[in-house]
Amino acid sequence: MNYTKEILEEFLSSQNEKKFKATQIFEWLYQKKDYNFDNFSNVGKDLISKLKETFKVEFISIEKVLEGPLVKKFLFRLKDNEKVEAVLMEHDYGLSVCVSSEVGCNMGCAFCESGRLKKRRNLETYEMVEQIILIEDYIKAKVSHVVIMGIGEPFDNYDNVINFVKIINDAKGLAIGSRHITISTCGIIPKIEEFMNLDWQVNLAISLHAPTNELRNKIMPVNKVYSLDKLIDTIKKYIQKTNRRVTIEYVMLNMVNDREIDAINLSKLLKGMNVYVNLIPYNETAHIEFSRSKKENVIKFSNILKKNNINVTIRKEFGGNIKAACGQLRSESD
Repeated sequence: MNYTKEILEEFLSSQNEKKFKATQIFEWLYQKKDYNFDNFSNVGKDLISKLKETFKVEFISIEKVLEGPLVKKFLFRLKDNEKVEAVLMEHDYGLSVCVSSEVGCNMGCAFCESGRLKKRRNLETYEMVEQIILIEDYIKAKVSHVVIMGIGEPFDNYDNVINFVKIINDAKGLAIGSRHITISTCGIIPKIEEFMNLDWQVNLAISLHAPTNELRNKIMPVNKVYSLDKLIDTIKKYIQKTNRRVTIEYVMLNMVNDREIDAINLSKLLKGMNVYVNLIPYNETAHIEFSRSKKENVIKFSNILKKNNINVTIRKEFGGNIKAACGQLRSESD
């Protein structure tokens, strides 16, 4: 499950096999959920032998599941005994899964539990795909939406993440619509530029969390490399090239980035851009001193954005009682 259909087609061509057999293999793996090559009855015995010699299907495993109203949090154990998390959320529009893309994270955002656990390695493509497959098997239902917003910075594992999206979006793969897939980045500008040149409809979200360079430098070290002004310029280029709206993720931190002046500065920063701001309640953890904004401050912040013609939503809270902060379950498990 590390291979997109295109990569599999290249392998088949190298073996003097017909490319269409890649579609048949995908059907066995992702639609019939059969991982025994010997059962692939329509691909031919010679190809089955080649598949067995070249590939193997390995599965990560579910270590633990925490359940709350409309939400389930999964802790997965990988083959090397590392651990990552995913969260299943029930919305009125379907079932959404937030997947992890790395073991740990090097971005070091001050408010993020994942950032305390430095990056140990990238997740391979199959380790992301199997998060969804195992969750679907556990709940006996189809996942309709995917956000790559769990542990790790997706654009720090760009190639594997792009292959993951191709597999879950493929009609013979997990068949999740491209407009139902969102990749979130804290602002890796070269990869945003690369991503904007892909001809597809996958959504882009930017973890912004601060309206000025001064504040963003304090809570997001990535800003010292890719500054806020350059990031905003890149987002504008992305919008112009793709004609797609960008989601601005903004976690609300009490007396840090939730003040009236922050809302005014954010309104000025995003003025005239085809974006909408998602205000996120902060999930507090025992290891980090930041606290969540008061409800009245979140509403006031939202109203200031609205008065300045900025589209804004307040994210519905999921899983505050099941260690929902990114990396929190893994951290406590470790």
